[in-house]
Amino acid sequence: MARMTEEEAEKLDEEITNTDITLIPGEDGIFTRQRKLLDAIDRVSANYIVTRAIAENKFPLQILGEVIHEKIAVSA
Repeated sequence: MARMTEEEAEKLDEEITNTDITLIPGEDGIFTRQRKLLDAIDRVSANYIVTRAIAENKFPLQILGEVIHEKIAVSA
């Protein structure tokens, strides 16, 4: 995993500090959307995505995006 520079860390800190994290009941957040996605696919695919996400310290949706981009690149 790549390390952040001081400048990147300061920008991230500023963004997190100034972001409103008010939760709105009834609206799906990223974790709920990921859970719904994993519930919608078969167990083998979900286990692969989650296992790879944990190993690479990424969100499951990032792994899914990478897999899709790989398929697009191969078919192009």
